[in-house]
Amino acid sequence: MNRPKVQKYVKPKHIDDYPVGPQFTAGFLAETNAGWRTFRPIIDKNLCINCLRCYIVCPDGVIFKSENKVDVDYDYCKGCGVCAHECPVNAIKMVKEELL
Repeated sequence: MNRPKVQKYVKPKHIDDYPVGPQFTAGFLAETNAGWRTFRPIIDKNLCINCLRCYIVCPDGVIFKSENKVDVDYDYCKGCGVCAHECPVNAIKMVKEELL
């Protein structure tokens, strides 16, 4: 699966150069995580039953399947916790984000 790539936004020089609609064509993102996430989901892959409920309900689409289990793309995860709330076996815990 091709994941979106971050593309630098270049401010147009003239009003006619501003886009109408999205600022980039589909498949590109202007930036990674906005930096305001306070909790991140941590998946216990030993508890995960691969039901993919978290994948289905993730509003940001950052959960993906890797080696027959789910994983999280933290560059784009906003830390909403929907995945942890919906996990039927409590394999996802929301952990306080550590500042680097």
